[in-house]
Amino acid sequence: MDAPIRQSELPDVLALAFLGDAIFSHAVRSMLVARGVSRAGELTRLSQAYVTAEAQSEGFLLIEPTLSEGERALVRRAENSKHLNRPKHAAPADYRRATALEALFGMLETTGRTDRLKEIADRVLSGLSHREAELP
Repeated sequence: MDAPIRQSELPDVLALAFLGDAIFSHAVRSMLVARGVSRAGELTRLSQAYVTAEAQSEGFLLIEPTLSEGERALVRRAENSKHLNRPKHAAPADYRRATALEALFGMLETTGRTDRLKEIADRVLSGLSHREAELP
């Protein structure tokens, strides 16, 4: 069992989201390459099914029921951050949940919880795979 997450020992929640964005993008790209997708244009197109605020928000909702109390505390902080710079094309609720998911990924990486990170990434990517069929 992992030690409790000490929120005060973590980097700022938006720094965790910054890191988590890169981790999530890497997970998406790795999954696509592992599936045998090799053309750059196709990789870029397919990755869009996963890396938008709307998709990440949907992914967050998939894993939210499985979060520990410490993970829930972190995502609440991320969702409630006053310094979110939401893009014009993203709904506020989607952007907040996407930021929460990214912060969670950043926290799991920072604290060395790689098994949990993989578990959550796999659940999110699996749950969002239907979005590829919706792409133009």
